Amino acid sequence: MTDRAIRNLAHLRRSASTARVLNLLKVSLDHGRDPDWKARPVFQTPALNCALIIKHRLRRDELDSFHMRRQVATKVVIPIDAADLKTGGRYVFVDQKRFERIMHEAFGLEAGHPDLTTLRLMDALPSLDPFLLREQLRRAGVEPAPCYFSISESDMSRMVQFVEAEIRPLVTLSLGDDIEAVGSTRRLAGKILSNEPGDRMEALRQTLHLRPEEYQEGLFCWKGFLYYKWVLTSLTAELAAVAEAVATVKPNGKVDRTAREYLDRGRHVLGERIATVSGQAAGTLRIYDDAYAALTQDSRPGAFRDFLLQAPRLFTRLGEQLGAIQHVVSFWHFRFSPGAAPVGVEELIDVFMDFETGLADRDQDLGQRMLAA
Repeated sequence: MTDRAIRNLAHLRRSASTARVLNLLKVSLDHGRDPDWKARPVFQTPALNCALIIKHRLRRDELDSFHMRRQVATKVVIPIDAADLKTGGRYVFVDQKRFERIMHEAFGLEAGHPDLTTLRLMDALPSLDPFLLREQLRRAGVEPAPCYFSISESDMSRMVQFVEAEIRPLVTLSLGDDIEAVGSTRRLAGKILSNEPGDRMEALRQTLHLRPEEYQEGLFCWKGFLYYKWVLTSLTAELAAVAEAVATVKPNGKVDRTAREYLDRGRHVLGERIATVSGQAAGTLRIYDDAYAALTQDSRPGAFRDFLLQAPRLFTRLGEQLGAIQHVVSFWHFRFSPGAAPVGVEELIDVFMDFETGLADRDQDLGQRMLAA
């Protein structure tokens, strides 16, 4: 493990779970004495239940670790010393070559073990947002204790209110304008957010002429779109503030000419990429907005049916876009918060490189450009 990876791992030790990281080590330290933490773990294997699960953008030398081409992988890091993460950790990528053999040798897990299933459920998600992760696991019958998911009551309440406002046109289309007396909007929002079956949800499936499995998968991804739309709305102001801070931040200590040139270039590139990726995410969300408007305003259910059928692919794209943005905002707030230790030249370069990698366009050969820099 390189020095840069060790420094980043030490930072993760102190930070909470984010869209990019599920920090089970911190959860174990904060809640290890709670009976619910022990009774309803994410993983049955103790070492995995104190691991760091990271959505990791693969480097060029890591691409051959998989049978199929992919850009982002789920990395499981087992710290060598949980009390001192500077010592580094052992890691494995979910479903890399020889994955099941490695997990058997390291943890004694047989093929089909529930922990392997849980890891693959996590790997199927584009990001590790606590809300979406909880729902993904719940769909498969895995229901860990609430302490594993950092979802505050206030955030959940705001999310429900956002979904209620979002689906109001659908309820109005179904029942007419007088909907408040029967609370139909709130009930339908609850069904969407909880995956609960119901007559109205079944009626929508029949209207859209979808098979049950197509509808259930599309409904989950629709929920993901609603969640990500709420996230992007909530992040807009913060993202603008971070972009401004990136343009002006100065490291602690002496900066030589090479470092100054890289940081100046990094500020420019990151400013462009933050704007580009947030614009791409907004564009992906517009695909949903247009399909939903066709259903609720133009009475064209076919357009929304098409959206639900392609929703899994769009959901993955949107999740990667939002995950990159969320990582930039959350890590910036963590590392550059008031009272945080000063950031030196080398560390600031590392932060810029990390952000640049996360925000990189899939089609760009970032490795070569970084080497040149």
